[in-house]
Amino acid sequence: MHNDLPTPYQRLGGASGVRALVERFYDFMDDLPEAYGVRKLHPTDLSQSREKLYLFLSGWLGGPPLYEQTFGHPRLRARHLPFLIGVNERDQWLMCMSKALDTLTIDRALRFQLEHSFFKTADFMRNREETD
Repeated sequence: MHNDLPTPYQRLGGASGVRALVERFYDFMDDLPEAYGVRKLHPTDLSQSREKLYLFLSGWLGGPPLYEQTFGHPRLRARHLPFLIGVNERDQWLMCMSKALDTLTIDRALRFQLEHSFFKTADFMRNREETD
């Protein structure tokens, strides 16, 4: 059975929509003081981070599997293990993504779907026990 429903990738506007989301996401991460915890986990020059997230999201959202074609399986958790990621870093990442989504014209159902999926993925990246 063939599924004719548009993918999140298509609903975001394809390559240009995903690129816009990634650019705005990293602009917020770079500019917002409250994102410092997650920003400091990234290199000073964000160009490679921007490109890798664009390649990853392309396939993750149902578009061309650009990341896998370039780097192989994403192995997200393994690739993030060198970085201490706790609730604060997760929440800062999600805040930047939410603000980036705010800048796009997308329907509420897609917004809800993306925020839910981003939360599940970001929460899975946590690798540091929280201490109070």
